[in-house]
Amino acid sequence: MMDKKPHIKPYLYGMLAGFGAISLSIIFFFLIYRFDGFGDAISTLTGILMPFIYGAVIAYLLKPVCNTIESFLRRFIPEKMHGLVNVLSVALTILFGLLLIYALCMMIIPQLITSVTTLYYTAQRNLAKFVQWANHVEFIENNQQIMDMLNSAYATISTNIDDLIKTRLLPSMQNIVSGAAVGVLNVVTMAKNLIIGIIVAVYMLASRKRFVQQAKLVLYSIFKPRWAELIKEEVKYADKMFGGFINGKIMDSAIIGVLCYIGCLIFKFPSALLVSVIIGVTNVIPFFGPFIGAVPATLLILIQNPIKALWFVLFVLVLQQLDGNVIGPKILGNTTGLSSFWVLFAILLFGGLWGFVGMIVGVPLFAVIYDVIKKLVIYGLKRNKEIDLLQTYHDNFGDPEDDVPVETSASEAPPVETNNLSITKPRHSM
Repeated sequence: MMDKKPHIKPYLYGMLAGFGAISLSIIFFFLIYRFDGFGDAISTLTGILMPFIYGAVIAYLLKPVCNTIESFLRRFIPEKMHGLVNVLSVALTILFGLLLIYALCMMIIPQLITSVTTLYYTAQRNLAKFVQWANHVEFIENNQQIMDMLNSAYATISTNIDDLIKTRLLPSMQNIVSGAAVGVLNVVTMAKNLIIGIIVAVYMLASRKRFVQQAKLVLYSIFKPRWAELIKEEVKYADKMFGGFINGKIMDSAIIGVLCYIGCLIFKFPSALLVSVIIGVTNVIPFFGPFIGAVPATLLILIQNPIKALWFVLFVLVLQQLDGNVIGPKILGNTTGLSSFWVLFAILLFGGLWGFVGMIVGVPLFAVIYDVIKKLVIYGLKRNKEIDLLQTYHDNFGDPEDDVPVETSASEAPPVETNNLSITKPRHSM
């Protein structure tokens, strides 16, 4: 006998789905309509958590150093003294970071002060030499109009420089002093955040393995095992992508900075240390970094010695070719697996959103997003039994920049499980 009572589950699911869609629409509309308030709330929360953000960044950057020191100490310290190994590795890592920052500050700050002072006097001296040279050029000397224009421009520039220092800069000191309280408060706040961030970094480095296990417990308590495994796999990939790219880029930029400093000493370029620091720091930015750093560095040399500025441009071009074709590939390889087009897209997109930080983290972040979309596409092809299209794509548009070639053909692909998201291997390129 058939049950004539209507089944309530489809109606219940439909009602819940409709309610959820309406709720999400209302929330989305509220966020858009009240975007300023939402942005202010995010900014306030970010300001409160800034010490933890500093600490997380410091801990993440120093994590490879801490792991290396810990593995080294384990060779000499017995297993029963596991706690001592962890304490020593964290302490030595923080000490290494502080010494590195101290060394950079001691190298950069005195050189910066010297370079600025030298630039001021050199600019005036070179300007006077140029006017003196122009006065002895026959064409200019015979043209009274050009002579008057040069002398007038020289007098105007000299007057403006002195006026800027004597009549504008010095009186503005009163405004600087009146606004010093705000500046001091900002400096104190930043110093406070940095000090607390270092303390937070110590705790994070010391408890990094415990945090990983706690995150794993939370993950498996919320999601089903197959989804938890997929998320864990993607988190590992993101960690590998960010860690490998950022740490590799920092090492690559440090090498370029050192090579630039050695080259500046050999060719006797002025402000060698300051120029090398600019080239090394901006080299962290992919694609645009060499050009961004070369412009101010060339201007610094141009003010002091125009001829050497030309030679410096040629030197930077050679150095960047060495970095792009030899040093960079050796250190980074093809870490992200992205083509040049997507690298450029990621830099412009995230650089426009987050500025300098976005230009640095944009490439690995977009690589993670690209990987997620790639997996979803492969899963959709498997679900719709169109996996042959992937092989056809690689046969027609295979690119040397692809991270991993197609390992199996469609005929050799394993059976598709419709109830399981088994798309983590192999990592096909698209």
